[in-house]
Amino acid sequence: MRLLQIYPKHDYFTGAAMQVTDLACGLAARGHHVVLLTRPNPHWAAECARAGVVHRVLPMRSSVDLASVAGLRRLLRAERIELVHAHKGRARTLALLAGVLGPRPVLVLNRGVSFPVDRWTRLGYTTRRVHAVVAVCASIERRLVAAGVPAEKIAVVYSGTDTERFHPGADGGAVRRELGLGPEHVLITQVGVRSWRGFTDVLEAMTRVAPRAERARLLFVGAAPPRVAALGDLARARGLGGRVLVLGSRRDVPQILAASDVVVDASYAGAGITGSIREALACERPVVATAVEGMPELVRDGETGVLVPPRDPAALAAAILGVLANPTRAQAMARAGRKRVEAQFSLRAKLDAIEALYRHLLAAPGPA
Repeated sequence: MRLLQIYPKHDYFTGAAMQVTDLACGLAARGHHVVLLTRPNPHWAAECARAGVVHRVLPMRSSVDLASVAGLRRLLRAERIELVHAHKGRARTLALLAGVLGPRPVLVLNRGVSFPVDRWTRLGYTTRRVHAVVAVCASIERRLVAAGVPAEKIAVVYSGTDTERFHPGADGGAVRRELGLGPEHVLITQVGVRSWRGFTDVLEAMTRVAPRAERARLLFVGAAPPRVAALGDLARARGLGGRVLVLGSRRDVPQILAASDVVVDASYAGAGITGSIREALACERPVVATAVEGMPELVRDGETGVLVPPRDPAALAAAILGVLANPTRAQAMARAGRKRVEAQFSLRAKLDAIEALYRHLLAAPGPA
């Protein structure tokens, strides 16, 4: 198949960007001709060159960037693209505009967030020009159907974790040494510090954990430089001082997770299924997460992890302390989580499902 993946951003280290990277590289490894279109970023170019993926760039400054629409139209012709998979709303609009006077390959949209679907977004999903919508969890599928998107147009395909990269044998020793942690310390980690990821709730929970777990430390990963300082201020204001550690964007996430005694996510909006929780389970690390959107599809409470209500720091603290107090039970849940990821949330499972969807759409009568 001749495929185009459109990611209209220049970031590379976010979860969404890594999902697109893994998808493009995985499909290329299976013998398909894959073109990845992004905004300029040297990380994308290097990774695509390594994986045998054709990398192209366009400014894609807005959803109505007419120069990028014209460039996309030329790209579709030059690469003889059969199917376009658009990630993010801007990619959807640019692809629709490119098809007004240009080639019209099969068009697939990705929906990875649970924010409400507005009228314009709904129109983009329901138009006959869009052949399928990939929802990253069943919860998002239900939201799309409630917004008026035909159920038969939606395919649930879970985001996938590379279980060869994220695995129980990852060594977290170097990370613990970097953080100044000894064997007596316990590390509680949250990856991602956007506001709706609930990092302030995690800080509040830590104020309850700290008095009962003297050697506990809290680590935030993925903070932009301005937020690193802000998190330090928030920690000091809560009397946590040196108990809170902050790292920026990192590529050694498997090792960071392996260094952790429990991985948490306190998201209360927006997310489908938090990637760091899926990755932590792949590394057989105990997890505590909020029961929002698609999280219960991955984390089965008491079986593969612990679920708590969103915006409830007291419940989050109690769950963390419960995990730390019973490491044998916590590790049993983590092992069950690894098996669940391997079966349904692995990169292999995602590639199988996406490849089957693409073949089905291209074989259907009437594609462009």
